[in-house]
Amino acid sequence: MKKLYKSKENKVFSGIIGGLGEYFNVDPVILRLLWIVIVISTGIFPGILAYIIAIWVVPKNPKE
Repeated sequence: MKKLYKSKENKVFSGIIGGLGEYFNVDPVILRLLWIVIVISTGIFPGILAYIIAIWVVPKNPKE
């Protein structure tokens, strides 16, 4: 079973979106652009809050 982990290779800030890219096998740049659009369209605060929560909830990859 696949598990979601923070990425060390595709890391800009904390590796959350890079980890999502690895999990869904999608280019992280596309996910970052999509995240920016979602954050701007929802009023910035909910997206930033969700990202901060994800930093604490998503674990680091134990294999790295």
